[in-house]
This record gives sequence, C-alpha cells and structure tokens, in this order.
Amino acid sequence: MRLISANVNGISAAARRGGFEWLHAQGADVIALQEVRASDEQVREVLDRSGLRDWHLSCAPGRVKGHAGVAVLTRGEPSRVSRDLGPSEFADSGRWLEVDVSGPGGQVTVVSTYVHTGEAGTPRQGEKMRFLDAVGSRLAALAERDAYAVLTGDLNVCHGVDDLKNWKGNLGKSGFLPEEQAHLDLWARAHGYVDVHRALHGPGPGPYTWWSWRGKAFDNDAGWRIDYQLGSRALAAVATRAQVGRAAAYAERWSDHAPLTVDYDFAVGCG
Repeated sequence: MRLISANVNGISAAARRGGFEWLHAQGADVIALQEVRASDEQVREVLDRSGLRDWHLSCAPGRVKGHAGVAVLTRGEPSRVSRDLGPSEFADSGRWLEVDVSGPGGQVTVVSTYVHTGEAGTPRQGEKMRFLDAVGSRLAALAERDAYAVLTGDLNVCHGVDDLKNWKGNLGKSGFLPEEQAHLDLWARAHGYVDVHRALHGPGPGPYTWWSWRGKAFDNDAGWRIDYQLGSRALAAVATRAQVGRAAAYAERWSDHAPLTVDYDFAVGCG
C-alpha cells in the first residue's frame, strides 16, 4: 500500500500549480490531504479535472470558510468514515478525519489531521495543546485494537533538533516547545506509534517537509519537518520506504509543504 500525505495549502492553488498531476503520477493507493480550505463540492471539482476523478473522496471541511479542512482519497469506498475526535470543541473544525480501508494485509485505519500553529503563552497555544491531548486519547483507543493504523498529516511540531534547521533560533517558540514534543514521545512510549519516516531514513538533519515561501528558505533548505506518518506498531513493522517529494526548484513547488510518501508491504509481515 502506497500512502501519500500532503498539506496542499489550499487545494485550488495546489491544483493550479500542478500538484494533482504530481499526485496522480505517484501510483498511490491512499492520499491524505490537509489544509484543503474548500467545501466537498469544490474538492470534487478539482478531482474531476484531474486523473483522480474516479477516486472516492472523504472530507472533513472546516467550519470557517477558507480555513483548515482535511480529506482522504481512496481507490474504493472506505468501510468506515469518522470526523469525531472526541471533544466538542473540535467538532466540525476540519482537522480530523479517519477512514478504514481494505488492504492486502487487512483493514487499515488512515487518519488525516491538521494541527494548527500555536503561539507560546497565548490562548491559541492552549487550544493546540488540548487538540494534541485529544489526538493522544484517540491514538490510545486505536492502539488497544492492536491493528493497522496510521496518523498522517501536519502536526506543526518538530520532534527534535534533527527536524528543524534553525532550532536554536526557535527555542521557546510554538512548534519547537518541549511540551509539544512530549506528546510525540508519549504516543511512541505508551501506545507504540512509530515515526515511520524517521525510522526508515535514520538520523538527520532533515529531510524537511516545510519551507517558508519567503526569502531563500527553500533554496537554503532552512526547513521544518512537521509532516508525519505515525504508524501503529503492526503497520510500522511492514513499512519499507519513505520519501519526501521535495520539488527540484522553488518555481516547481505546488505547496509550501512537500508530500510524504510511505510504502507498506504487508508481505513483510507474513514472512
């Protein structure tokens, strides 16, 4: 199963820049999108103009027009779709979507999530931390099933110094706070989730998945690794390849994020 996760930073803009031609060419089985910033109908219109027109679309649009929104594209119809993270605070926030898809190794729960950026010492940071708490509770529930599950998306957290080029300049800032990083530590330690990209790639620095549009950040590779696929213990065990789809040049970018592709070979688990 080839799973691509991509923060498109606005689906219409990404489509204009050629993002969906790129996605169509990758041979994916499942595509998880974040920051779609569009209604179900608008997303469907984009897909209808691309090679993905026949794919099944599951969406969780944001309650505020033009903000957030996550989606999962699958070749067939999922057996289950849920937008319920738990706390009513995040209902209809467009930041959580999970679908169950059938694969060669059995059912796989794929989650697409978008964690908003925070600001240290403000109510916005408090909201971010409550969202991360809710994510942890849901991951714990999924882990109890000891099944194939994967959390994909933009977590807006760099887990360590290998994940941020200018880590010294970002000490004390949202996205690189110890209390944010502690959530990823807990999900791994208590619930068995594996950062599949880092596990397959090995130590950094990088590869990064986000660069500012401004200045020379992309050209100088002054990036952040904030996009993840966190696999349950069972799913991570069959991950064989992870790759960041960094554009060859600034002019070829179709989002400020790069997509993350992971291949899962269920035959490995049977060997």
